Amino acid sequence: MFWGSAALFVLVGALYALAWFRPAALARVSVGQWLVGGGLVMPSIVLVGLVGAAFVLGERLIPRPLEDPPLRVYAQAYQWDWRFGYDDDEATTSELHIPVGQPVDVVVTTEDVIHSFWVPRLAGKIDAIPGHENVLRIEADRPGAYRGVCAEFCGNGHTTMRFTLIAHAPEDYAAALAEARAEASR
Repeated sequence: MFWGSAALFVLVGALYALAWFRPAALARVSVGQWLVGGGLVMPSIVLVGLVGAAFVLGERLIPRPLEDPPLRVYAQAYQWDWRFGYDDDEATTSELHIPVGQPVDVVVTTEDVIHSFWVPRLAGKIDAIPGHENVLRIEADRPGAYRGVCAEFCGNGHTTMRFTLIAHAPEDYAAALAEARAEASR
């Protein structure tokens, strides 16, 4: 989408420069040609390209069956914070911990109002809807801390509804998760 918008920007800039420096060249184009070419043909081409890109990129967000089931983590939203749980027990943490290089299904829920789970560097947004579970597949390609936010206005504390996703090397994941759980239980 960036490159599509950059190409459109260059095209409009070129037309502007042509109109500014060589107005006679554009005077030969009739009003009807401007309307059809600039008002119908060009937007149709741009919109088909953008919609096609959105479909291709959007498909990558949908969890697909894998040979081995991915790790499942649970993101519970509430005004104005997040709690994260893991398959094997009831313990929760205030930071989301995942292993690097492995797909992870994040089951997003809420008890109060609509929220939106979003880690911009790893995946698109998905809504947390009361009484409903939505699943988003994410995968980190390198260890580190990634900032996440609620991207749906949910009340006065919305701007503070942030979280951290920490991606660990696979061999360090179990120890880091145990440490985070121990810290959260204190």
